[in-house]
Amino acid sequence: MTNSTIEIQTKKLIDDLKATCASYGLGNDGNEYKIITQIFLYKFLNDKFGYEVKNVEEPGYRARVKLTDKWEEALKGFTDEDYNDLLSFLPADSPKLKREHFISNLYNQQHKGDFSALFDATMVDIANFNAEIFSMKTESETKLTLFENITIHIPDSMKRDEFACALVSRLVNFNFEKVFSQKYDFFSTIFEYLIKDYNKDGGGKYAEYFTPHSVASIMAQLLVKEDEDISDVSCYDPSAGSGTLLMAIAHIIGEDRCTIFSQDISQKSSKMLRLNLILNNLVHSIPNIIQGDTLVLPYHKTPEGRLQKFDYIVSNPPFKLDFSDTQPKLADQKYRFFAGVPTIPKAKKESMSIYLCFLQHIINSLSAKGKAAVVVPTGFITAQSGIEKKIREHLVTERMLRGVVSMPSNIFATTGTNVSVLFLDKQNAVGKVVLINASKLGTTVKEDGNQRTKLSINDIKQIVSTFHNRQPVDDFAVALTYDQIIEKNYSFSAGQYFDVKIEYTDITPEEFTAKMNSYKANLNKLFAESKVLETEISNQLGGVRYE
Repeated sequence: MTNSTIEIQTKKLIDDLKATCASYGLGNDGNEYKIITQIFLYKFLNDKFGYEVKNVEEPGYRARVKLTDKWEEALKGFTDEDYNDLLSFLPADSPKLKREHFISNLYNQQHKGDFSALFDATMVDIANFNAEIFSMKTESETKLTLFENITIHIPDSMKRDEFACALVSRLVNFNFEKVFSQKYDFFSTIFEYLIKDYNKDGGGKYAEYFTPHSVASIMAQLLVKEDEDISDVSCYDPSAGSGTLLMAIAHIIGEDRCTIFSQDISQKSSKMLRLNLILNNLVHSIPNIIQGDTLVLPYHKTPEGRLQKFDYIVSNPPFKLDFSDTQPKLADQKYRFFAGVPTIPKAKKESMSIYLCFLQHIINSLSAKGKAAVVVPTGFITAQSGIEKKIREHLVTERMLRGVVSMPSNIFATTGTNVSVLFLDKQNAVGKVVLINASKLGTTVKEDGNQRTKLSINDIKQIVSTFHNRQPVDDFAVALTYDQIIEKNYSFSAGQYFDVKIEYTDITPEEFTAKMNSYKANLNKLFAESKVLETEISNQLGGVRYE
């Protein structure tokens, strides 16, 4: 089965699950995303378990499983002792299932009464059985397990059994086993398709804005050069959402060579990020996924209580938001928010520039060799006063600016704000700073009723190669020293450094004379018309009488 075939079938499964929810009155319901993502994940874990069982290292067990076409049937013949022993041979980050957890087992019991209770109990038991692997935490150390009761979202209790049967019946037509040994980029596409209808404003006041893959790819490629030898590094996002940026950086570094850390105030987004980690072979990082308010209570700290330092930080923080409830707490942390915290306005509190707090938190969370890529409103790069200017001065004074890429308009689907990506590098003290104006790149398309700008593969290559080459390109990029930036009052806008060009054209003396005579003739004509108008205006004024 090819990747394209499995992708089509996987997307069909997602659509079928949504159709089932709609049939039972849950279409566009606030709980629909919980049901869809949990059922999809149950299917994924079931097939992942089967894949790992078939490839267990212990030869005796592997041979017994491969004696039959269906691994579920083979495992029925294991004694309890052998079965538990088999589980010990599975990889540490592999799901562990009891035999009663298998999809085939549920499918064969659909005729039994109170099936919805059995179904929910199975899901909860899977979550508890795998709590050490898949549970994530809140900032107060409360564990959030993988699954919860599903059929309780059907208000009519008489239809819950029917609903549970309909969900299970969707899961038996194909499996994921063919793609587990291949590159996990397949699941990035699937994840985006899975959550596309739910990755909107439902995450609470820190609603996530989905970062386009083109922007995520650029951020990752500018932080990590192709074929760069990197291992055992930490990657962090303090406003992670569902993890698009973290997945991009993990893919380019290598999932087995980095550890992910994150925090996000939205429980929904944090659970989506956990799902993304499971799909993308990053289960080992789930304990580092924290649901909570990064600005007020940053979770990732050293034993001494200081902020933990990270090698790579990527972030697309919320730009403007009412955080007046917590502003006083942040304002008291002078060292952490060195440039200041936005004040609380008398009106339009939702316009408070919360991204400035996230940016300062990121600066303070970089390791000695740390690099960061942060999405900011383009207005940040030229603001002539306030917190914005202080942060820019700090980045130049501390010699930690690597570059800025100003993106085209409408690159984000959910906001019309023009954005730039700020690149920091604690090891760029003597290097050139590259400023790129990519605002003219991309193609305008209409998507979901909105105008969008899409960057092509060639557009992305142009940005990446220019950034890494650190060479100026006419009307596109400049490579500057820190002193040159200081001379321009700390402006990070490439356009302010472009040379002003005057076009010169060679002409003959005869052509010059002809042009000058033409100009004189036109001027004389205009002067004559002006005199006529002056006389007429004077006569009109002379005729004005007081009555």
